[in-house]
Amino acid sequence: MHNPFRLFVAAVAISLSAASWADSDRPAHAKGEPSETLQQAVSNLSEYNDKLDTLLAKGELNAQDMHEVHMLTYTLENALQKIQADLEETAAVLEEVHIASETNKPEVVKEKGQVYLQSTRTLVK
Repeated sequence: MHNPFRLFVAAVAISLSAASWADSDRPAHAKGEPSETLQQAVSNLSEYNDKLDTLLAKGELNAQDMHEVHMLTYTLENALQKIQADLEETAAVLEEVHIASETNKPEVVKEKGQVYLQSTRTLVK
């Protein structure tokens, strides 16, 4: 009874280690620049989009260019994740404004409307 179980455990261990071998050709992952605030995320998005644009404008991408693209995508991913999270919150606030406007709650419209505008002004300048 113990032998089939040991064979199963060994098979799982081998398959997991084989999966890790398959990924061994991938470069180590970096963290990129953080995007802790919406303003920082928008700034990083703008700066790193410009860097990506410059690299893409080259005739051919060499190994160093590919590495640079790889590394800057981490910062871009961080920025987009922060922007997406903040936009979800902003959409919820706008919905509060929408509902307050339908239900004749001017104080809620004013308060939540300002919160909405403050958030979106970071995106739209």
